[in-house]
Amino acid sequence: MLSPIAWSTPPKKYGPWEYMVSLLTEGLVKRGIDVTLFATADSHTAGKLHAVCPRPYEEDKDMIRKVYEGLHISEVFERANEFDIIHNHFDYLPLTYSGLVDTPVVTTIHGFSSRKILPIYKKYNNSTFYVSISDAYRCNELDYIATVRHGIDIETFPFNDRPEDYLLFISRIHRDKGAKEAIKVAKKTGRKLRMAGFIADPEYFKNEVEPHIDNDQIVYEGHVTQERKKELLSNAHALLHMINYEEAFGLGVVEALACGTPVIAINRGAMPELIMDGETGFLVNNIDEAAEAVEKVNFISRRRCRESVEKRFSVDRMVEDYIRVYETILEKRKREEKRPWGFYEILAQKPGYKVKRITVLPQEQISLQRHAHRNEHWYVVSGEGLVTKNSEHLRVLVGGTVDIPLNEVHRIKNTGIQNLVFIEVSQGDYLGEDDIERLEDKYGRA
Repeated sequence: MLSPIAWSTPPKKYGPWEYMVSLLTEGLVKRGIDVTLFATADSHTAGKLHAVCPRPYEEDKDMIRKVYEGLHISEVFERANEFDIIHNHFDYLPLTYSGLVDTPVVTTIHGFSSRKILPIYKKYNNSTFYVSISDAYRCNELDYIATVRHGIDIETFPFNDRPEDYLLFISRIHRDKGAKEAIKVAKKTGRKLRMAGFIADPEYFKNEVEPHIDNDQIVYEGHVTQERKKELLSNAHALLHMINYEEAFGLGVVEALACGTPVIAINRGAMPELIMDGETGFLVNNIDEAAEAVEKVNFISRRRCRESVEKRFSVDRMVEDYIRVYETILEKRKREEKRPWGFYEILAQKPGYKVKRITVLPQEQISLQRHAHRNEHWYVVSGEGLVTKNSEHLRVLVGGTVDIPLNEVHRIKNTGIQNLVFIEVSQGDYLGEDDIERLEDKYGRA
């Protein structure tokens, strides 16, 4: 389990990605799964903790972030052969190591900081596995093995059916999260607003938030502990989630609902997947609609809010979903034996034909061979290679095809720096792996 190192796992205060990694890790360990957590040295787990980064870089600005990111990620991939699966929660950088190891890599895409990082995700789209955290946040340029929505440890969030009268904003302080808009809703309704969260954009806080803080109607609580966060969520009349972007999930929304607190949120991103409009909160389009929704919050059943989370967002459900993902990956990547040049998976097999997805690692090659019982058709999905057919040499790129007739001598070599992946369709009266006559082999198998 590869966690970020901006914060500890679990985080002391802020750190949503690290928080989810911790919940998943501990849930897997409880199921008897052997998990090694790669995180900061001050992290805690019932599994095996491996750390090269002494503390979170957000807590020590003297640390050179890129140095420790490089050390941290390399530790995982240098030990890749020890693991059945590497689960990456560290964004896009670990993907650049994935083609160098045989262990399958699954990446939970917690968010895209910019479309400018998409080229890396696209490059490894066909050789690794992606999980989305909501259907709304899927990129149509990528393929996903599953959507696994976050779960929380519901019992640690106190349910409160008799809240106080204040509105709450709790998130990182950034224009994306709508802190300024939450203040406007509070002023429009005459309600007290408590605000808490990590100041992610100091200039935004100074110009748009701080001038309104009077410690009477608008109160800033600071960067609060998890305990204080839960207290604020539980006692709030409603949570204001006035986002200005397509949010991938919205963990604070689920946490508020777990406490019984209805949520008023801008109808963007994953919000419709979290909030049942009119039942557990309100989906709105602007400040005026949010102000109107505040006056209707008393009609929302706080017990219904809690029950919606118990049913849909438990940590047990999340863990079960991820176990299914792991099982699917291991089945897809199952191979009859380890090949020195790469690996293959059987996609379909019926009498008379077999379909494989074959991956040749960079600069590796299959043996020079021929088949006595089958012909083959190859279609290149990613990478580039050089095909030998008798005395011919053919360069192949994405979208290229090659036909291998019965008894034709052939070989393919990966000439690129990323995995060469091609689909092989075999047809014949016998399709076993022993129908290979190796004439020449780099690995001494001829």
